Order: sequence, then C-alpha cells, then structure tokens
Amino acid sequence: MTRIVVTGAAGFIGSNIIQGLNARGIRDIIAVDDLTQGDKFKNLADLAINDYVDAADFYTAFSQGAFGTVEAVFHEGACSDTMEHNGKYMMANNYAASLQLFEAAQARKTRLLYASSAATYGGSSVFAEDPAHEAPLNVYGYSKLLFDQKMRSTLGARFDGGSAQVVGFRYFNVYGPREQHKGRMASVAFHQFHQFQTEGRVKLFADYGGYGAGEQMRDFVFVDDVVAVNLWFFDHPQVNGLYNLGTGRAQAFNDVASAVVNSVRAARGEASLGLQALVAQGLIEYIPFPEALRGKYQCFTQADLGALRGAGCDHVFADVAQGVAAYAARLSGRA
Repeated sequence: MTRIVVTGAAGFIGSNIIQGLNARGIRDIIAVDDLTQGDKFKNLADLAINDYVDAADFYTAFSQGAFGTVEAVFHEGACSDTMEHNGKYMMANNYAASLQLFEAAQARKTRLLYASSAATYGGSSVFAEDPAHEAPLNVYGYSKLLFDQKMRSTLGARFDGGSAQVVGFRYFNVYGPREQHKGRMASVAFHQFHQFQTEGRVKLFADYGGYGAGEQMRDFVFVDDVVAVNLWFFDHPQVNGLYNLGTGRAQAFNDVASAVVNSVRAARGEASLGLQALVAQGLIEYIPFPEALRGKYQCFTQADLGALRGAGCDHVFADVAQGVAAYAARLSGRA
C-alpha cells in the first residue's frame, strides 16, 4: 500500500491534493497541519486519511522514521500570508521546516513535491525559472526563494542530484474550493463572489501601474489543475526540477469579475452581460488604488510554461471563464 504524507493538509491546496489522491483510491495518508484555527477541520471532514499529526510534532518524528515507509510527501504547509512582516516566523515556517523535511526525505529515499510560489519573481517582468528573474517583494517570497536556491545548490539546477525525486511548484494565483478559511488571503474569485452576493456589485482597483481600471493582469489557475499537475509528477518519479504552475495565460481582473457576475446571473436565469454593460449597470465598480499597496503590488504575472512542457507535462488548463464558472457553481451549491 502506498503511504503518502500531505503537509498543510487542512489548507487550501493540501486538502484538494488529498481529494485527488482519494479519487485514485489512495487512503493511507498522513495529514499534517496546525488546527489552531479550528474551522479548518472542515477541509478534512469529507476526506479519507489514515492519521492526523500536528505540524509541531511532525518534522522531528518524520526524521526519526516514525511513519515507516513513505512513498512521497506533498509539502503544502507554509505561512502564505504575503502581508506577514515577521521575518523570523516566516523563515522558521517556510524555510527551516522545509529544509528539515527535505534532509529527512532524502535520507529515507522519500519523494518530495513541494509548494514554492510565483512570489519569488516579485517585481520581475519575466516569469521563468531562472535566478535572473527572481526579485521577491516581501519576506514570504524570499522565504520560498531561499528554499528553491537551497535545492539548486544541494541537488543541482535540475534538482536531479538526490536519492529521490524532488519537485518544486511555483504556484501562481490559485483559486477554487476549500479556501474559505483563508480570510484576506483567499482568492480574488472567492472575495468577488461573496461581495457580489452581499453588495450586488464587485469592486476592482482603478488604473494603476500603467494599466487601466481593472486591467491589471494575473495568471489565475484553478485548483483542480494544480492538483492534476502535482499528480502528473507523482506519476513520473523520474522527473525532477522547479516548475511554474500557472496557465501560461495572463487575464485581467475585469475578466474574473465578469465571470463571477455572469455565473451568478446565469444561476438566476439572467442574461450574460459584457464588461461595458456590467460597469454601466453598477455591477462592477472601480475604486482608487490603495496607498498601502503602492510599490508592493504585481500588476502582471504570467507563467512561462516552457520548463513544464519540456518535462513532458501537457495538461490543458482551464481559462478564467471556465474555471470561475465551475467554482461559482460550487460556491452557490449548484455543483
């Protein structure tokens, strides 16, 4: 039987990965998390796991072989709050714990598939897995970058110098089910859906950074696609490396808002409207760009998928219209 560990198991991506593993019939899963925020249990309640271990106890126990033979660790556990300013806390959670896990996994010949972040690119205008383009804007991005750098220096540029598979995924703007606990760090689509339900409109930033109102662009990726790519690498243990995990297609915040509003309207039996009509009817509203975010905000991200495709992963990603419609259906209980 295949035994898997998922850290950050009660979190957004971790719980979706467990769901994906369950769909394959894999249930011998050690779920690792910190349930200080107790309502995160909801992300595990409908999933099949073998055991739960608190994150404070897991890393040392794993190093000591407490869980027997483990095929792979999906390491999603981290502090992902980009507005967190406590660098000591961030580095302990995102770098030191990850390094301890990596060293133990290599010693035990356990595969490690871990979450990096597009925040490692920060202010860059090129989003390819190369040190020349890495310029994090916050300590979160730096904590992720430092671990990527450690993997390069320890395993080589392709991460292929170890005893077992190591793969890092630079997640772009992920959205989808099981993110309800994230508060302000939940996706744009999540916040827009609930804002439209409560206020009857979606608010977007006005012009900033050379982009028109609502035209700032991000690479928005549906969590189902994130799970599919993680599992593709799980199925290909010979493939190592650091890979962007986005759609490769930047889309405007206007596109997300339009998809959210029109998905809700469709559920009500109302006709789909174009952007101009949505704005004219007050269903999308633009607000001044916040002073607190000036100089700290990425106006454009778009994953370069050259390395991912070069590795042989040909997964087809949902665009915003497809992914947000599916997500809105689930949020409203229609799927």
